[in-house]
Amino acid sequence: MINFKGHNMTAGYGGVDIIKNCSLSVKAGEIVVVIGPNGAGKSTAMKAMLGMLSLSSGSVEFQDKEISSMLPQDRVNLGIAFVPQTKNVFTGLSVEENLEMGAFLRQDNIRDTIDQIYNLFPILKEKRNQSAGELSGGQRQQVAFGRALMTMPKILMLDEPTAGVSPIVMDELFARIIEVGKTGVGILMVEQNAKQALSIADRGYVLVNGENRREGLGKELLNNPDVRKSFLGG
Repeated sequence: MINFKGHNMTAGYGGVDIIKNCSLSVKAGEIVVVIGPNGAGKSTAMKAMLGMLSLSSGSVEFQDKEISSMLPQDRVNLGIAFVPQTKNVFTGLSVEENLEMGAFLRQDNIRDTIDQIYNLFPILKEKRNQSAGELSGGQRQQVAFGRALMTMPKILMLDEPTAGVSPIVMDELFARIIEVGKTGVGILMVEQNAKQALSIADRGYVLVNGENRREGLGKELLNNPDVRKSFLGG
């Protein structure tokens, strides 16, 4: 089974540690959600796992092999995809051109994958020739999600996938995330809409000040009084 994990990671910017001995993991077909207050280091932890940030201590493993020194593009080659929160589409390209850009490492026929993404996100098929810069925020998120899926990832990391979208679009994106997870892709997701995210999660982590504060099954965290009080609005 595919297994991707960051173990006791410490990393930051300009000599300041943002995450400290932080550990996260996700397996094939599993949806794992990372929640916590703003500035807790959630996005930093994901960037460290992708290799966008050097670790001062700790390690990152994929399939029980340490990949801590591997470049981000080489981790993508392993089957790890990342969707950043912002600047995640090529605004001057059409929807379909954005999807094609996601397949730049592939040598095979990508048409079937594009069709699968259009089935997952029908609005993208409808707007396939439209510039991504003309789309709504929610539609752009779908383009970014679809472009990441073009790499045929084993692990998909999503940084705030529902940020700035309407509740209806949020529900739709979460439904699509569940669908992708059912295909066997492991999903590691940082999300501010903690209550909704934990409701679809197999497991979850709570980060505070860059450190693991709690972890457990999604439903356990959702029903934990301390978590509800601190992060879920009571």
